[in-house]
Amino acid sequence: MLSTPTPHISAKPGDFGKTVLMPGDPLRSRFIAENFLENPVLVNNVRGVQGYTGTYKGVKVSVMASGMGMPAIGIYSHELYNGYGVENIIRVGSAGAIQEDIHLYDLVIAQGACTDSNWASQYHLPGTFAPIGSWELITEAVKAAENNGARYHVGNVNSSDTFYGDHEGVPEGLDSVYGLKKMGVMALEMEAAALYMNAARYGKRALCICTISDHILTGELTTSEERQNSFTTMMKVALDVAVAMEKK
Repeated sequence: MLSTPTPHISAKPGDFGKTVLMPGDPLRSRFIAENFLENPVLVNNVRGVQGYTGTYKGVKVSVMASGMGMPAIGIYSHELYNGYGVENIIRVGSAGAIQEDIHLYDLVIAQGACTDSNWASQYHLPGTFAPIGSWELITEAVKAAENNGARYHVGNVNSSDTFYGDHEGVPEGLDSVYGLKKMGVMALEMEAAALYMNAARYGKRALCICTISDHILTGELTTSEERQNSFTTMMKVALDVAVAMEKK
């Protein structure tokens, strides 16, 4: 166990619930706290990474931002799992679709996370490690998505270290996006693989639920304000999962 406060979280022991929702954007963290939690309390604001704890349907739940990318979510999930005894982390964020049957505002529940990251090298594993989400969290997320009337998809995402990939001059058939599409990967994002590997390493649970904010193939997209404030179905689904997991 890490001693608390940790280098990046100023909260006291017991400040976090069993389950933490983790958006990338600190403003989305505040939005969830102010619009869904009862009596939310700010428990962390180191580097502006806002973390809140309140109750939802009578259950103690926390929400804290992770920042962007695998190094960032790797730091915060490590400290939450090992310093504060958090059992479940649910990433709630945005993703870009790469399949024709997935549309803006659909939910993607990441059963697995492919990656171009070298994150797994620290574990000194032979071969390739397959980062997967918690089956318990996945099944509860599917139930919650259906109960909330959400259009959802379950499958693989790709967690990339690059947002602005250099595809100039690469023939279409050799572009990595088309390779991932060919293999049935649903969407692109930047955090799930590291979160899943941290959870595996420390015997915890993790899940990534994303709302489709843009479509890589069609060019459709949402605005930054919409991404911050309007992905409420995803938030409700994740909160319902937190409530269900409190009993387990």
